[in-house]
Amino acid sequence: MSTIVEDTGAAADASEERVTDVIRSAIVRGEYAPNQRLIEADLSDTFAASRATVRTALLELANEGLVERLPNRGSRVRAISVEEAIEILEVRIGVEGLCAAKTAASVSDEQVEEFLRLRQDMIEAVADGDLVEYSRLNQLLDQRVRVLSRHTTASDVLGRLHAQSVRHQFKLSSRPQRAKVSVLEHAAIIDAIVARDPDAAEHAVRVHLQSVIGALRDVA
Repeated sequence: MSTIVEDTGAAADASEERVTDVIRSAIVRGEYAPNQRLIEADLSDTFAASRATVRTALLELANEGLVERLPNRGSRVRAISVEEAIEILEVRIGVEGLCAAKTAASVSDEQVEEFLRLRQDMIEAVADGDLVEYSRLNQLLDQRVRVLSRHTTASDVLGRLHAQSVRHQFKLSSRPQRAKVSVLEHAAIIDAIVARDPDAAEHAVRVHLQSVIGALRDVA
């Protein structure tokens, strides 16, 4: 593979963002196992990126809590236990509920249509057994709620916390029976947002994340 040429600042930024996103997604999907070494030279070849770009991506993922930097030994995938994932989810209940309430209070007619399309796509993905697509749509819903809440601090906190706990949620959502439960919970969140009911949106988030916590405890 040829190395990406980073001849401008904008190109370098785009390349670093792309590599960061790809490695993050691979960690979330379990393609890189907990405690697996992430060797810069190998990643550079895999993603056709410079060593400097890969190093920056790994530093960003370390800031998100997905990667652990080892003194004089490079990087590895950070192992996050079920217990830690549950603690993260408990924190997310309050912050994510806040974002959902803020979004419900200010959602526009155009955004309502967007949420309704997303709701239908999620239901169809589960009905078709396309759980990879369903997981992608879950992440899109989380992202849109954070962005539309216009609460910068809450959004930043959730960005860090979500990346760490989503690995365990991805495993849960890949189970057909769990997906059939969670899609109804996500639909309830969307219903509350499009109804412009902040209290109901916050409650729906709480119900969903408590359900995820219960499912994780059952798995553990």
